[in-house]
Amino acid sequence: MIRCVIVDAGPLTAFVDADDAWHGWALERFKEFAGPLLTVEPVITEVLFLLRSDPDAQDRVLRMIASGALRIPFRLEAEAEPVRRLLAKYHDLPMSLADACLVRLTELLDEHHICTLDADFTIYRKHGKSAIRLIIPAERQ
Repeated sequence: MIRCVIVDAGPLTAFVDADDAWHGWALERFKEFAGPLLTVEPVITEVLFLLRSDPDAQDRVLRMIASGALRIPFRLEAEAEPVRRLLAKYHDLPMSLADACLVRLTELLDEHHICTLDADFTIYRKHGKSAIRLIIPAERQ
């Protein structure tokens, strides 16, 4: 069981949406995680936007937060400067706000993995030098 997991929008969306192409992968991965998942508010914004045509799926995400199964320990207000530096460093990809916040969260919580479908995380480095531990489909690496 993996205890320390930060989740990105792709796997979270796939987990709650049975019609998502990555739903089976997300279900299997989430079974391997012990303890609450962590994320950042920009990820929740992305997920709820992606699920805008499925209010029941949106509700499942919000219930995960309300129950404590999904926690948001990150405050952009406190981390704006490091996030700004990450966005500037990776402007050529370009890096999204959600991705920058997730990378910054891995810098703050060094033992955590990021569960993602986004291959850009294979490029991002925490503290400018260290690879991020990823839970990502093999075909996305």
